[in-house]
Amino acid sequence: MFLPLFASAQIDPVSRNLIQFGYNQAFEGHAPFSGYAYYYHNQPDFLRTNLTLRLTVAPTYVDSNLGFVGGLGPNTDFAIGMAGGGFADSYDEIHGGTYYPSESFDGNGGEVSFDLYHLFNPGDLIPLNLVVESTAHYSVYDRNDDTAPTFQLPNDHGDFSLRTGFRWGGVEPVLFPALAMELSVWYEGHYRTDAGAYGYSGDRLLRDQSHLFWAEAALSYTMTNSQQNFYLRLTAGSSVDADRFSAYRLGGFLPLAAEYPLSLPGYYYQEISARQFMLLNGNYLVPLDKRMHWDLDVNAAVAAVSYLTGEQQPGAWLSGVGGGILYHSPGNRFKALLSYGYGINAIRDGHRGANSVGFLMQFDLGHQPGGRINTSQPSLHRSILWLFGE
Repeated sequence: MFLPLFASAQIDPVSRNLIQFGYNQAFEGHAPFSGYAYYYHNQPDFLRTNLTLRLTVAPTYVDSNLGFVGGLGPNTDFAIGMAGGGFADSYDEIHGGTYYPSESFDGNGGEVSFDLYHLFNPGDLIPLNLVVESTAHYSVYDRNDDTAPTFQLPNDHGDFSLRTGFRWGGVEPVLFPALAMELSVWYEGHYRTDAGAYGYSGDRLLRDQSHLFWAEAALSYTMTNSQQNFYLRLTAGSSVDADRFSAYRLGGFLPLAAEYPLSLPGYYYQEISARQFMLLNGNYLVPLDKRMHWDLDVNAAVAAVSYLTGEQQPGAWLSGVGGGILYHSPGNRFKALLSYGYGINAIRDGHRGANSVGFLMQFDLGHQPGGRINTSQPSLHRSILWLFGE
């Protein structure tokens, strides 16, 4: 599970050298491992002024991307990518709040991708981009020590996917961004080889096609005088012919495990498998000391879901709350959060309610000392202030 599931929605124009770590530990039940650890490197002007190298290195996985700024015209960029490694395609079966190791298995894979980004409004405060990404991925599955001998694994298969969408604004790949906004809509289609039944006597299905549709609205803002920060995200999605490998999976509090994290504090990571969902996340940071190195963090989430067939459980509404203490060093070079989460509607042993603790850490290897509010995209900074009339 040490895999960063980033899907880049534009070429990152900012130089970055980040170490990211996140971990959730449940108090009740037997949960699968929930965590990520990786190094994120982004280097504009790589070899030439119009090349950008993005590299993500996890303990068992490497994801690389080479972007060509203006490669297809003054407002159209493209990128080519390669990724692969171990355990990236592993699957943990969680149903009704119970983890089933006997129905879980390891998966390894690799892929190549081609991405296109077109900017519609050069010079505007908030960029509007068209994103098109095509990917060819191959997955190989293996039993682990807990997989039942009678459980048939899904076929090794190729997955050819197309993802496209419009994105207005954007959110930087950092822990608790000081300033950010985004409105986006997306479509993602998967077309698989060697689809078919698997499991116990073929009781579940790897579909040959799955189609996903989702939208995101996000806003993060830091108040200039008090340095209090709020971060709101509203995400909604639907699907056609989703299966266990393409369903929306909600749960946990690991904000940098995916580009669009579906967080529910107190739940197991990816505990809920949904065909359709609507999720509202809110996070609020309040400084605790005059030097503003310590913050009180309060977060909450509420979701309405339509469960994937075979993964149903009582109740369509899910909610969770959490809180913790965030420390950030002078200049925000280092951030660490110790948090607690309570899953209000999580099912554990026939009862509702679940507890977990988490730890998040970010270390910026290339950060320059600066003030509390730090955004490395000045145009985006101006855009957020413009929205608030400042």
